[in-house]
Amino acid sequence: MKSKPEFMSKFEIWTEKYRPMNLSEVKGQDEIIDRLKAFIDSKTMPHLLFAGMQGTGKTTSFLAMAKELYGDGYRDNVLELNASDERGINIVRTSVKDFARTRPVSDDTPFKLIFLDEADALTKDAQHALRRMMEDYTSNVRFCLSCNYSSKIIPPIQSRCAIFRFQPIKKEVMKEVIKKIARNEKIDLDHTAMDYIYDASEGDLRKAENILQATTAIADKPSDSISGTVRVTVNEVREVVSFAEPTELYEILKLALSGKFKASKDKLSDVLVKYGLSGSDAISQFQKQIWNSEEFEDKLKVKLIKSCGEYDFRISEGSNEFIQINAFLADVVLMGTDSRFQNRYSNIENKIE
Repeated sequence: MKSKPEFMSKFEIWTEKYRPMNLSEVKGQDEIIDRLKAFIDSKTMPHLLFAGMQGTGKTTSFLAMAKELYGDGYRDNVLELNASDERGINIVRTSVKDFARTRPVSDDTPFKLIFLDEADALTKDAQHALRRMMEDYTSNVRFCLSCNYSSKIIPPIQSRCAIFRFQPIKKEVMKEVIKKIARNEKIDLDHTAMDYIYDASEGDLRKAENILQATTAIADKPSDSISGTVRVTVNEVREVVSFAEPTELYEILKLALSGKFKASKDKLSDVLVKYGLSGSDAISQFQKQIWNSEEFEDKLKVKLIKSCGEYDFRISEGSNEFIQINAFLADVVLMGTDSRFQNRYSNIENKIE
């Protein structure tokens, strides 16, 4: 296989450059990969439903499986569609139906594959049309649906599929992948920076790779003029990641619990501008900070996290982010005025685990 010209490799997106080419290279989903390999060996499989958060290997696993099944005949036997781009029933009646009604080209594999990425974006009518097609064309094709939330896929489709639930990538697995990329790209990545990348990615390997590439682009280079090694520290990672410092989030909560609404609101406004956070980002990071804090009693944690969930839902439904994030702070102030919590949190120190 010919290597790519140096100038092309230099500007390549790392998520594609380091995408696994076969199932054995897919990391973090061992049980799922073993079952997919068994399908390949037997040349038979049911319809598939891949469910899980983004960046956990759903699309990569499908592509690797399809290439192992068909080899050079991959392009003729596989149809890939992103359902979020074409949400209506027409995508099912045209693109999918035209491909499904024709016989497979491959002599070795008796079916073709149709991959619908982000299938949870399909309308209910489109899903019902898809369900009928899954029944009508089983002799020709197998469908593989990928989604973030299996609950958004109608039950009749779920019952016709083998469901694979992709878990967030574990820390040790993600570190292994990031270290490999760092070695190949001549990056000197310190342990603190690697931990920060993992925390910011929240189990999303694609996000972690993008953070590393973006961070490398702004890092001082080369740190070693002979080897060309680029040194990446946690400071560069912080510049790239829209991730507020835990101590700042804790200070906002402390002020609100102490009844200082205006001070907490002003501090929050500064943090939102400083890190470029959306209201949803801020709520998510507050939730994580509340969960990890050892200063809050469990009963208060329950109230705070319940409030986070309520306002995150309102924002996701289209409510004004600025109003909702301030309403969340108002809720926290009211919790702090509760006599059961007031003495404990009115003088709480500005510290974080």
